[in-house]
Amino acid sequence: MKVLANIGQLATCRAEGGQGDAHVIGHAAMAWDAHGRISWIGAERDLPAAYASAERIDAGGRLVIPGLIDCHTHLAFAGWRADEFVQRIQGRSYLEISRSGGGILSTVRATRAAGQKDLVHRAKGFLREMLALGITTVECKSGYGLDEENELKLLRVYGRLAAEQPVRVVPTFLGAHVVPPEFRDRREEYLELLIQRMIPRVARERLAAFCDVFVEDSAYSVTEAREILRAAAAQGLRAKLHADQLTSGGGAELAVEVNAVSADHLEFISEAGIRAMAEAEVVAVGLPLATVYLNQPPFPARRLIEVGVPVAIATDFNPGSAPSFHLPFALTLACTLLRMTPSEALKGATIHAARAVGLEHDIGSLEPGKLADFAVLDASDVDQWLYHLRPNACVMTGVAGVLSWSSADGAIQPA
Repeated sequence: MKVLANIGQLATCRAEGGQGDAHVIGHAAMAWDAHGRISWIGAERDLPAAYASAERIDAGGRLVIPGLIDCHTHLAFAGWRADEFVQRIQGRSYLEISRSGGGILSTVRATRAAGQKDLVHRAKGFLREMLALGITTVECKSGYGLDEENELKLLRVYGRLAAEQPVRVVPTFLGAHVVPPEFRDRREEYLELLIQRMIPRVARERLAAFCDVFVEDSAYSVTEAREILRAAAAQGLRAKLHADQLTSGGGAELAVEVNAVSADHLEFISEAGIRAMAEAEVVAVGLPLATVYLNQPPFPARRLIEVGVPVAIATDFNPGSAPSFHLPFALTLACTLLRMTPSEALKGATIHAARAVGLEHDIGSLEPGKLADFAVLDASDVDQWLYHLRPNACVMTGVAGVLSWSSADGAIQPA
């Protein structure tokens, strides 16, 4: 048994209550068993005598939160796209860049040319830095292969990462990111490849937990996405959607129809889509870094929260529209751009993010029976943490009860 003690404030982030209910315990302690599951939590003065001989970890009077969950990333890719950053500043739109051969297809070319070993090495570096930020679980999409060989290569990268480092990896198949250039005039053939070959292989080899589709004028129609996601569901892959990012195209409504675990982006979600998601309790994932980089209207967090939609916050880490994995910074942007309170943002990167990756029964909050995923932050409370923007406030990260990173150890290595 182990005990994390001398906690100034412990934000448990349980599911009950509203978006802003972080369920904070002052002067707290938390204990877990040899399997890494929490056995007791509460005010330190009430710590049972049975834990008196347990190994003690001192939080130093700091803030402790559940391990952060980044529920939307495109972790494995080759190359960067800084040139597009400059082009957008100079007035070119995301769609204009894509139609001229840039955007996602630029990364596809680079990623197809990269070897699996190099992709693993690079992504492992990103994950080391994410762990140091207090991030303990990362959803990782494919989507930069767009053919059978390279899509499976990316998912196998995620399988290796899950086995070789401490951050929990949740793989998602995004073969329907955009239509690859070699199928531009043969869309139906690529849809058939997705449905008849790629999805069955992904499911048979257990390479992913979810299937995602980018529903947009420049990617896949609602009709096409419905067909893909129904085929995926028949193979046991749960649905996630890139929805209503650039236009209001009915993506949120489709997410409800196909019983998706989440609908992500939603900058242009319709009022009908908001109402439908509220009734179905589909998680809405806001991605404020993409909002900043694309200079878009922000995700309507306040309206979604108002009607009872659970809101998660993630980075959308990718080389084009969100080239940062700094989830704490995304949470600060959720406060400033999306007008969420710090506690609402925190719950969006913990229990609601856990729902968005289907792991809410094991992670996302600190309570008995769940895994002891936690971050110790050099802050007095949640408000101070997200208000005072720093390179990194995290001093300690635990994954399933194992102290996996500590600033005192100097364990972080550059990517």
